[in-house]
Amino acid sequence: MRVSVRLQVSAVLFAIGMSVSGMSAAETLSDEWKFQAIIYGYVPKISASASFPTGMTPSISVNANQLLRDLNFAFMAWLSAQKGRWGMFTDIIYADVSGSKSGTRHFSIDGIPIPPAITADVNLDIKLTLWTLAGSYRFVATPETTFDLLAGARDAVLKQNLGWQFSADIGPFMGPGRQGSSNARADKWDAIIGTKGRFAFGDRYEWYVPYYFDVGTGQSQLTWQAIGGIAYSYSWGDIIAVWRYIDYHFKSGEAFGNLSLNGPAIGVAFHW
Repeated sequence: MRVSVRLQVSAVLFAIGMSVSGMSAAETLSDEWKFQAIIYGYVPKISASASFPTGMTPSISVNANQLLRDLNFAFMAWLSAQKGRWGMFTDIIYADVSGSKSGTRHFSIDGIPIPPAITADVNLDIKLTLWTLAGSYRFVATPETTFDLLAGARDAVLKQNLGWQFSADIGPFMGPGRQGSSNARADKWDAIIGTKGRFAFGDRYEWYVPYYFDVGTGQSQLTWQAIGGIAYSYSWGDIIAVWRYIDYHFKSGEAFGNLSLNGPAIGVAFHW
């Protein structure tokens, strides 16, 4: 039997990282290494689907869109460096979220709705790590515009645990078999290509629009990521607000069907 689960959760990820552009708005190219660090909060909605093996023939489909509520731990780091036209960055996202719901009827067995008198207590925990590593080349470098092409790889490590207990016997789930738990895990590497940069405007180019996009495939069917927003530069650093979306489509027949992180981030950047 396989237990299919869909989930989504909103959580705040407080992060220390690097901006997507890697240089201040007023700079073009430099023979010295340039860095930019940012501290911000990320508020994504995490959506995913998974199937859990249980050793029996009928399948259980659970609608867990409102199941995950608690952020246990989260960390994000985006580290980048730029020297002349060449750059590099690494991006790590880790999140541990969990939740439970008692007396829910948002599930079915082999696609057939359950009898009205039966409910279930469901517990779900998901641990997620996304690691991106890439190099870049700056094709355009003016005070108004930077435009980089990038190539690299991203690793997605997903771990989910589902626990359930039915309120009464149903199908083969009888007696002690009315409760159980199962795990699902995936570790997928994908090659990515993309672009990043910024568009600056204002009398001193103090305003700018940072952007980032990548797309890739490999052990996953398709993955892509997009970041865009608005920022303002001061003498001491920048204030940045962006929207970040990450999407995964895994290959058919595997434990995980899809994964997405979608939400805003706002923070303060320091460059040197």
